[in-house]
Amino acid sequence: MIPKEVLRKIRRIQITTSRMVTDVFAGQYHSIFKGKGMEFDEVREYQPGDDIRSIDWNVTARMGHPFIKKFVEERELTVMLLLDASQSCHFGSVKQLKNQLAAELSSVLAFSAIQNNDRVGLIIFTDRIEKFVPPRKGLRHVLRVIREALYFKPQGKGTDISLALEYLNKVTTRRAIAFVISDFFDEGYKNLLSVSNRRHDIIAVTITDPREVDLPNVGIIKMDDAETGEKVFVDTSDHQLRIRYKENAMKRIRERQKMLRSIAVDNIDIHTDMPYATELIKFFRTRGRRMA
Repeated sequence: MIPKEVLRKIRRIQITTSRMVTDVFAGQYHSIFKGKGMEFDEVREYQPGDDIRSIDWNVTARMGHPFIKKFVEERELTVMLLLDASQSCHFGSVKQLKNQLAAELSSVLAFSAIQNNDRVGLIIFTDRIEKFVPPRKGLRHVLRVIREALYFKPQGKGTDISLALEYLNKVTTRRAIAFVISDFFDEGYKNLLSVSNRRHDIIAVTITDPREVDLPNVGIIKMDDAETGEKVFVDTSDHQLRIRYKENAMKRIRERQKMLRSIAVDNIDIHTDMPYATELIKFFRTRGRRMA
């Protein structure tokens, strides 16, 4: 039984994000995520003027007169949400935890997809594959995706992005739009991310909390590594320590951004202390201009 507060949260997210999709992202999603290429529709009898290269010789031989293959523009897309549920995502110093924000982002993307009559699927991962919801259409299905994103209780604590990408490639045979929603506290996934991006259209949605970049001056605090369980006491009144902390964080972010650019993976950079709609709009517009 799902607790009433979770049901209320699902309803609130449904109302908020569906309105946002209608008011803000209407048309933009379709303009940058269109079906690629042509797909087979049917065979029909040859008519004068038809391209002879479209003749289906097998059907022609069986029927005794020419038939051609008819193709239509591929429009239906598959959108896969790869959602990081590791322990480091259960952190937040502002209004929301990173995993709560990730659930709302999943909702916006899912509602955008079903408005375009696309299918939506979900892979929840930690250091293991926690949950797979096969891609389908419709409001009821999207509400299930939101419910799983909000309510699912993972078993693992760590982060294995490579494993999630391997699973995506195994369960999704057709080209998909795949949003990897994570804080990307992981290493060694570049090669598989590059391979997966050639097969699919991968977008990295990076989520960062301000306390992961800046330490406040609050004296001695105990810091826990959520994924390894390691604990350490830190004197935040040490000015040089706070500087090194920020420098290391910014270096990690710059290296990640450089890596994503090097393998042509688009990045939506989300912060828990800033409205995510702003970054989504920026992404849609930037990509739209690039594809124009």
